Amino acid sequence: GYVVTSLHVVEQAKEITIRLADGRSIKDAAIVGTDPLNDLAVLKISSKGLMAVPWGDSDQLEVGDTVLAIGNPYGLTRTVTAGIVSAKERRAQSQMGGFQEFLQTDAAMNPGNSGGPLVNLRGEIVGINSAIYGEAYRGISFAIPSRVAQHVYEQIRQNGQARHGWLGVQMGDVDDETAQSRGMADPHGALVLSVLPGSPAELAGIQPGDIILTWDGKAMENSAALGITVARTPVGSSVTVELLRGREQKQITVRVGQRPM
Repeated sequence: GYVVTSLHVVEQAKEITIRLADGRSIKDAAIVGTDPLNDLAVLKISSKGLMAVPWGDSDQLEVGDTVLAIGNPYGLTRTVTAGIVSAKERRAQSQMGGFQEFLQTDAAMNPGNSGGPLVNLRGEIVGINSAIYGEAYRGISFAIPSRVAQHVYEQIRQNGQARHGWLGVQMGDVDDETAQSRGMADPHGALVLSVLPGSPAELAGIQPGDIILTWDGKAMENSAALGITVARTPVGSSVTVELLRGREQKQITVRVGQRPM
């Protein structure tokens, strides 16, 4: 049986015990693989009579849909809280330097909820509970969308690791002053601040000061959008990128690398 949880729940553990809903405790759960970028870990246990919870499609969620968060807040096992989807595609800087995408919900989460499932009313997993805003619950909770979590799970299960696309640039957002100086109608895209030596970006000819406008034909609203889109792109694929250098628009091809762990 495979178990998906938050990496920060298990990364410092010397021994991992899985307690099932039927009361069984299974010791020595093995870590199959981890994904530091998305704070996810996949464990494996050996036991009979295990029942898998089905994945749901987080992309099908609408703001206002009812969701349930399940976890062990403050050690209160199998606690269920209800709320709605407050927002989708919330983006935040990861501790690993990349960007993460979250579902926002007002379902109550507290320490002990991390790694538990966020489910829809059909009992399907639509997210992995991950974080809250502030030190205690304030009505703002975050979960990793099932689209992301399921993709990471499948990669780890098959390969023992999660692979993410990598460009190799430090990025910032385009402000009004920069947009005006470049002749842009409004601020959008990702401003390249620096390029790592030997990175896919350098090999493709991307330079500091470039503004990346589109990635594989999709317009990029800001640096967070580009970071998440690049990470989703298959390693080794070739992608067409449109960028603004000075006031001149250019089109180049980037061969996507694998993000270093």
